[in-house]
Amino acid sequence: MICLLRFLVTGGLGFIGSNFIRYMLTSYNDIEITNLDKLSVGANRSNLIDVEKNKRYKLVKGDIADQSIVNALVTETDAVVNFAAETHVDRSIAEPSPFVKSNTLGAVNLFEAVEKRGKRILHVSTDEIYGDVIHGSSKEDDNLKPSSPYSASKAAADLFALAFRRTYNLDVVITRCTNNYGPYQFPEKLVPKTIIRAALGLTIPIYGKGQNVRDWIFVQDFCDAIYLMIKKGKSGEIYNVSAGNELTNLEIVKEIIDLMSKSQNSLTFVEDRPGHDMRYSLDSSKIRRELGWSPRHNLHEALQATVNWYMDNEWWWKPLATERILHPAPWKLKW
Repeated sequence: MICLLRFLVTGGLGFIGSNFIRYMLTSYNDIEITNLDKLSVGANRSNLIDVEKNKRYKLVKGDIADQSIVNALVTETDAVVNFAAETHVDRSIAEPSPFVKSNTLGAVNLFEAVEKRGKRILHVSTDEIYGDVIHGSSKEDDNLKPSSPYSASKAAADLFALAFRRTYNLDVVITRCTNNYGPYQFPEKLVPKTIIRAALGLTIPIYGKGQNVRDWIFVQDFCDAIYLMIKKGKSGEIYNVSAGNELTNLEIVKEIIDLMSKSQNSLTFVEDRPGHDMRYSLDSSKIRRELGWSPRHNLHEALQATVNWYMDNEWWWKPLATERILHPAPWKLKW
């Protein structure tokens, strides 16, 4: 186990990053966090408005692809947690290049800076890089079969991380997690889009027949896992993180609709997006066995808490919930 005091969190104004920063600042009194974020799509200063005046928190506007700013910040930190990424699959289909620049080249820039200064980095990847999993569950050493430009750019970053470990002895831990949900998630994603469209009395779009399966984890449980991996994760290892809540998209949407006491007549089936994987499933026995992690939140209760949060915080989502962001087929738009 290692003791860490100063963290550099990249992409900390996004959904999971902002939840992690809040979790760390409220749970531990002996840590400082610098948040490097370029304030692009999905980033929102309102995500951390409640910690902006915390003396142990500092926001730096900048890009992980900027060598000078990354080198300076890494020098002043004990460990890096890399959340920074373009994550909207539909947008990657419409315009792939920004995903390569941020998710792959930006990550490599971070790896170089961390390796040269002898620091540790926790690289946040995704279950999507395994591609379709029709039977069973993906293990950490399975082949990567990304289906979208987004997942391909993330897979490339993982391979660079492992190559840097082998070639330069980079102190890196990689985590691949299933679909997160919870407060402060950008309205373009399935759970908040469903909640917001239902609250506004709009129809709820379901891609294809709604039979695509995802495993859903409450963001707080993933934050717990991340800190555990930073402290105890073995360098050069990959840890899958999943909660065991596999549902079809239609099932998760119906669950939300029921929690909001809305009619299922509002559901409407729309054209499926290109390359849409049918099922993701992770075997997370490794992190449970080796690091002692397990999720603490029940899906139904955490989903209810998530719905309540969006209903109580219209001030947060209303400026974001434009017609384009809530569009039923965003991959068809020009971003």
